[in-house]
Amino acid sequence: MAKPRNYGGLDAFKVIAALLVVAIHTSPLASYSAAGDFFLTRCLARVAVPFFFMVTGHFVLGPVLEGQRAFAPVGRQIKKILLLYLIAVVLYLPIGWYAGHYQALGPLDVVRLLVFDGTFYHLWYFPACALGLLVAYALARALPGRGLWAAVGILYLLALLGDSYYGLTAQLPALAAVYDGGFQLFSYTRNGLFMAPLFLLLGARLGRRGPAPLPGLAGVGLALSLALMTGEGFLLRHLQFQRHDSMYLLLPLVMVFLYRLVLAWPAKAAPACRDLSTWVYILHPAMVVALRGGAKVTGLTQVLVENSLIHYLGVCALSFLAAGAIAWVLARRRPAGPRRDRAWIQLDRAALVHNLHALQALLPPGCRMMPAVKADAYGHGALAVARVLQAEGVSAFCVACLAEGIQLRRGGIRGTILILGYTHPDQFPLLRRYRLTQTVVDYPYARQLAAYGRPLAVHLAVDTGMHRLGESCCHLEEIAAIFSLPHLRVEGIYTHLCTADGPAPRDQAYVRRQAQAFQEVLEALDRRGIPRPRVHLLASHGLLNYPDLGGDYARVGIALYGLLSTEGDLNRAAPDLRPVLSLHARVAAVRELAPGQAAGYGLAFVARRPTRVAVLTIGYGDGLPRTLAGGEVLLHGRRAPMVGRMCMDQLLVDVTDLPTVAPGDEAVLIGASGEEVITAYALARQSGSITNEILSRLGPRLERIVR
Repeated sequence: MAKPRNYGGLDAFKVIAALLVVAIHTSPLASYSAAGDFFLTRCLARVAVPFFFMVTGHFVLGPVLEGQRAFAPVGRQIKKILLLYLIAVVLYLPIGWYAGHYQALGPLDVVRLLVFDGTFYHLWYFPACALGLLVAYALARALPGRGLWAAVGILYLLALLGDSYYGLTAQLPALAAVYDGGFQLFSYTRNGLFMAPLFLLLGARLGRRGPAPLPGLAGVGLALSLALMTGEGFLLRHLQFQRHDSMYLLLPLVMVFLYRLVLAWPAKAAPACRDLSTWVYILHPAMVVALRGGAKVTGLTQVLVENSLIHYLGVCALSFLAAGAIAWVLARRRPAGPRRDRAWIQLDRAALVHNLHALQALLPPGCRMMPAVKADAYGHGALAVARVLQAEGVSAFCVACLAEGIQLRRGGIRGTILILGYTHPDQFPLLRRYRLTQTVVDYPYARQLAAYGRPLAVHLAVDTGMHRLGESCCHLEEIAAIFSLPHLRVEGIYTHLCTADGPAPRDQAYVRRQAQAFQEVLEALDRRGIPRPRVHLLASHGLLNYPDLGGDYARVGIALYGLLSTEGDLNRAAPDLRPVLSLHARVAAVRELAPGQAAGYGLAFVARRPTRVAVLTIGYGDGLPRTLAGGEVLLHGRRAPMVGRMCMDQLLVDVTDLPTVAPGDEAVLIGASGEEVITAYALARQSGSITNEILSRLGPRLERIVR
């Protein structure tokens, strides 16, 4: 199983970055050293906001740089940012009004505040991040590799000329006039148009590359680049070039070393730090006001305000207390997290994404993925899997039945959802309601769909020799007639290759005959002047063994989950596929049996020695084959054999040779524990089946957890 990346370093550094932002707005060292405070707040702390941008880019724009151009994840993130921005605007409206920030505002001033500057001095980050995501996404779609980086680099250089290098701009009257005109719309070039896109895309690129392979070397690079940037900052200060001091020429280089070093930080993941840092950022100016007001009331202004370091520490303390309270309230309102209390399935997000990219690399030109998430994504959890894939840019899915399609739509999955099976005419209204695409299983069914009288999106299945669903490839008149039926939008046409997994010459010959028959149907439609819809005939084995057959979609199923039907199939497969699913259960009890004592239904297990039997909280009611013969589980990194007859809700394992096993311990039925691994292939082999069946039978009462 692929080990998922640990982003604990990012969580921890978010808190550090929040502390640095508070420092920028409170100048902790001002009472002690002007130079020291300049270094802290105008050099060192300038990594904070770019770091926040880069984290957003890492998790939102990463798929865009990989060529998956779907806007959905970008749009969702922008909505989240704008919602937080709205909350912050409302929170600071009374303070800003009292301070006179919103007096005599014209239409241009409102645009400037809302879109560029923020309605309070620190809130510029939120519109900058939202606008920056739009700009970065648009540039990534429009420009190839080097062109993209040239574009965002130019934007950043333009930002520098309106910020720390404004002294150069001021010496060129024509250029200064252009910038002065721009400053009527935005007060600073530190915004989403000029600054944010570079750091958002840097985060996306570095997130894909992963941690620094040599952290020590990255640390040296960070120290040297930060020292050079500090020199740059002090030089620009000396030359009085700075109109503002948010950006430096060397800042992107500093951030490259810093981000890869933070990715390599082996800190434990701490999701609470994410909310905490966000709310510290939002709340700390309000805490400045509160602390100064409290100091004035108590007569402690000299201590709590005029001493810059104590003032900073006080603002940090109040900010973290307020942020912690809000985070605690929000956490209590969220659904409970994974329980892992009985039996559960764990999904490896990194393995799923890896498999997606590995299979996409095999796609014929112009072909896109249409993952098969039927049968609850082969037991993995359809909604959980589809959400991961949608975040990676996948915009088309196929399912077996109406209920599966509705589940995806209700779970927020967009794009095409093709139902591969039959839907009863009574349910046709639900096809429209949930914007689902229905398979035309034959000509009479097409007429039923048309008779519904409302527009429906459909794909036409063609039977080329499997003799399952689909209008026969020999019935060209009926196939052509389907395209002229009223109310049907025929958006696709497909067939299924029934021997694509077979290595025998007769299997290969049959695939070619099916493909030829399908091609003849397409050519017949072309001759009749019928526009060809999207074509698909490749599933997992078809993509691996016959990618030359092409198509507009590939309906990849089992391979996406890191497996094929049998181990022999996997050995013939070219890409490196990683299993996504592992299956776990708890030890409920441990029983001591004397020689001759029996256990389980029918007393099928008889102890031949003093024996310890562990009762696991999983059984055939969870989808395990009751006929599983010679099965094993992993406990404490060692194998333990199943004994007796499997029950609906429990099974027994012999742990005599594992004396430390105790109630509450975790057992692994599929996956890794220590150096030992049990694969889905092993369970399929022992039960006389294939992995497709083993996994798709795993039941709904098994909790699905994505990591």
